[in-house]
Amino acid sequence: MILLLIGSVLLIFGIQAARQESPLTRLAGTIRIAGIVLLIIGASSSMFKIIDAGQVGVKTLFGKVEDEVLYSGLNVINPLMEVTNFDVKTQNYTMSGVHDEGDKSGDDAIRVLSADGLEVIIDLSVLYKVQANEAPRILKEIGKDYTDKIVRPVSRTAIRDNAVYYDAVALYSTKRQEFQDKIYKTISESFAKRGLVLEQLLVRNITLPESVKKTIESKINAEQEAQKMTFVLQKERQEAERKRVEAQGIADYQRILSTGLSDKQLQYEAIKAQKELAQSPNAKIIIMGNGKTAPILIGGN
Repeated sequence: MILLLIGSVLLIFGIQAARQESPLTRLAGTIRIAGIVLLIIGASSSMFKIIDAGQVGVKTLFGKVEDEVLYSGLNVINPLMEVTNFDVKTQNYTMSGVHDEGDKSGDDAIRVLSADGLEVIIDLSVLYKVQANEAPRILKEIGKDYTDKIVRPVSRTAIRDNAVYYDAVALYSTKRQEFQDKIYKTISESFAKRGLVLEQLLVRNITLPESVKKTIESKINAEQEAQKMTFVLQKERQEAERKRVEAQGIADYQRILSTGLSDKQLQYEAIKAQKELAQSPNAKIIIMGNGKTAPILIGGN
């Protein structure tokens, strides 16, 4: 555009210089040629517009935004038009309490009040992109700073509006996914009305008040102790049952022995034991009979 303006000025100046008697009259032809060259170069550079991958171009002519979008690649346009590029790739906007971790330096976490009146601190990441065919409307109604005008305030408001329906502990544990789904729906609907697409919402961290943290830790410790005691009692019951079964087995064995063995059976078992001793290579004394006869010494070393 600048080259077109300079070339036009030089061309007009050269034509005027040729019509008047002045020291520049002899240079009028050179000036005209320079103006024409600049016009050609300016027109060529303005007519051909290259849009990078992942971007779209929005055309503006004297302040009027055209509805037609330029997509990535080489495009031929009116040399007088200006082109504003929009990034249509996935963008990430993070609000974090950790210094320099989010898009804004310092503590940028979202502080909300839960249903039970406690302050909860939430870190959030928003993954979104510009809808390509909506880029002209965004430029007309919002401008290129849609991140500060739409993404940030809409996300923070949705978090605060939905957090009031949950207790602090529920946000941290059982209702976290439900809370995330609800704010996703709210933000997605707001973005869609303004030409943006919400791809994913990440509740990165939920920080509870210190007093609530201690209460949760105490509850967890108590539950762990209760589970440990339950295990110990179960083990003791199993051990008692084992001893009872063992005692019952011994009692049954003794009862069987006292009622089921006859004198002849006992005599037969004694003979078998003496026979095994007699076959042993070691010296031994075997007493046979009822104890009235002399013991018999059988072999041995």
